[in-house]
Amino acid sequence: MVLKSQSFDANELQGLCAVVLGGTSGIGRTLALGLARHGVAVVASSRNEESVHGVAAEIGALGVRTLPMCSDVSDKDSLVRLRDAVLKEFGAVDILVNSAGMTKRVPTLEMEEEVWRHILDVNLTGTLRGCQVFGAAMLERGFGRIINIASLSTFVAFQEVAAYGVSKAAVGALTRSLAVEWAPFGVTVNAIAPGIFPTALNRKILDSPRGQELLLRTPMHRFGEPEELVSTLLYLAHPQSGFTTGQIVAVDGGFLASGVNQ
Repeated sequence: MVLKSQSFDANELQGLCAVVLGGTSGIGRTLALGLARHGVAVVASSRNEESVHGVAAEIGALGVRTLPMCSDVSDKDSLVRLRDAVLKEFGAVDILVNSAGMTKRVPTLEMEEEVWRHILDVNLTGTLRGCQVFGAAMLERGFGRIINIASLSTFVAFQEVAAYGVSKAAVGALTRSLAVEWAPFGVTVNAIAPGIFPTALNRKILDSPRGQELLLRTPMHRFGEPEELVSTLLYLAHPQSGFTTGQIVAVDGGFLASGVNQ
């Protein structure tokens, strides 16, 4: 791809095509709509057909192209079907966002292996499947931007969510590994590690004493607004960010930098 200039201009994303896996709820939905607002054709996919069509309607209302199609990161064949349909409709996938995820709080001694395997399958192996399926076409083309969704748990431990923490730490390692492997082929692989952003996935936790501790440990003394993740995504997805790869960018209000706050 020929670079238009050496300055960062979000408008240069116009006309690109993005696939957001897990893009119909929470942070994934916010990121999908954020790309669409900057002229990117966005396919926001998940298992929920109603949600897929609902977000597709929101994307279409922003004046960009989309394709309502379900997929499941636990089913590689469904990702292959999604990729092939997007390539047929748009010709290329420039940007992949791996946002599908799940968690469950449970003491580790009580963690059933089936639940452990399921969390790792969605969060880690699901990210790998997305990278494999869509990365293959990017490598062949010689251009691509892959953005995985990591977590504060990529860096630090949280009480009684060992499976989630292990999966997200591994997403960080996978991000770095693929970045090194695919750098010679024009494909960058980075990750965003959100701090505490209220979503349906964590809202009950944030309303508990645990949420108050998280707030206390965030130097900005507030939780993030999902829209505050979009600018980081735009940078990592931009054609001009081609020398940035293997990075895990924390957007966390200073949480990871924090020691004692008072």
